[in-house]
Amino acid sequence: MRINKRCVGITLGLGIVLLSGCSTVNQVLGSEEAVDYKSTVAGDPLSIPPDLTQANRDARYRAPEGSTTFSQYAQNQQAQQNTSASERILPQTEGVQVMRDGDMRWLVVDQSAEAVYPKIIEFWGEQGFTIQSQDPRAGLMETDWAENRAKIPEGWIRSALGSIIESVYDSGERERFRTRVERVNGKSEIYISHQSMVETAVGGGGTGGTASTFKWVMGPEDPGLNAAMLARLMVFLGTDVRNARDMVAQAEKDPSQTEIVQSATGGASLTLGESFDRAWRRVGVAIDSAGFSVEDRDRSAGDYFIRYLDSDTGEKIEQQNFIGRLFGSRNTAAAVPYRIHVADQGASSVVTVLDQNGQAQDTDTARRIISVLTTHMQ
Repeated sequence: MRINKRCVGITLGLGIVLLSGCSTVNQVLGSEEAVDYKSTVAGDPLSIPPDLTQANRDARYRAPEGSTTFSQYAQNQQAQQNTSASERILPQTEGVQVMRDGDMRWLVVDQSAEAVYPKIIEFWGEQGFTIQSQDPRAGLMETDWAENRAKIPEGWIRSALGSIIESVYDSGERERFRTRVERVNGKSEIYISHQSMVETAVGGGGTGGTASTFKWVMGPEDPGLNAAMLARLMVFLGTDVRNARDMVAQAEKDPSQTEIVQSATGGASLTLGESFDRAWRRVGVAIDSAGFSVEDRDRSAGDYFIRYLDSDTGEKIEQQNFIGRLFGSRNTAAAVPYRIHVADQGASSVVTVLDQNGQAQDTDTARRIISVLTTHMQ
C-alpha cells in the first residue's frame, strides 16, 4: 500500500473538515468486510438489462391480484408477516452444492446453464466489477481488473479521507476473475478462478535508496479468495450467509493426490492419474488460472479450443505504427488456435496439444503450453 504524493497536499488541507463530517461508523470502527472491490474500469457493460421484477421479491411492492377489498388485502399482508422467524431469517435454498478436489472448489447448481449464466453476470456487477469479456456459447466470462479496497490498512485518516478521495490510497494490488459454467447432466457446474497483479518497486534511483519507479507483475493465485467468491455467489443465489460459509469451508476434501507425469521424452503430453471426469475438470481449471483465451469446448470429444500467442519463439513482434492504426492494419503477431485434448485411458487420462485440424503437436510451443498447464495443476 502506498499514498499518491500528488494528493498529500489535498489530504492535509481537507483533513479537519472531513474528520468533522465523517458519518460512516463502520469504517471508523474498522469493521469493513475483507472483500470490497472497486473496478478500475468505469461504466456498466452488463448485457443483462435491469430486471424490474426484482421488486416483487418483497411483498410490500407486490400489488394484489384480482379484485379485493382493503381489509382482505391487509389480512393477507398480516398473514405473510406472521411467517415463522426461521423461514424469514434463514431461508433454505435447495439445489446448490459445494464440491472439492484438493484446493479446487466448485458449485453444482440444480438449474440450467441458461438460467444461471445471467445471474452470474449480475453477481459480478454487485461485487464492484465490470465485465471485460463474455462468451455464452463457451460458458465463460471475465471481469476487468479491480482493486480490493479492503486490503488498505484501516486508520482514522483513511476512515475520514478514503471514501471521499479514493485516489489518495492504493492497495498496490489488482485482481480479475474468470467464471466458467459447465452443463453436466441437466445441472450447472460453476468454477471461479482469478489472476492477480502486484505493484512492485523497481530500481533505487530515489532519495535515501528508495525505488523511483513501480511496475505491475503477476502475483500468485489464492485458492482461498476463489472459495470466498464461491461463498458470495451462493449467497447471491439464495443461500444464507452462515450456511454458505460453512458449506464452502466443510466441503469434503479428497485425500488422494493426483499423480501428474510429463512425457519422459520431454514431449508435449501429460498423464494424470485420474478418470476422465476429474481430469477434464482439472485441465479446465488450469486453463482458467493460466489465463488462456478459450473459444469453445467439446466435452464429448475431450477438447478445449484455445488461442495462444507464443512470445518465446524469438520471432519479432512488430508493433503497429500510426499509419497502421489509422488504416486498421493488424499486428503481425496473432494468437494461434490450438486444441487441448483430454483422452480417457481408463484409470488415467492423457493431455496433449493438437492444432486446429486435430493433428498432435510436439513443437516447442506445444511443450510450453503443457508446461504452463502443469504449473497451474500443482
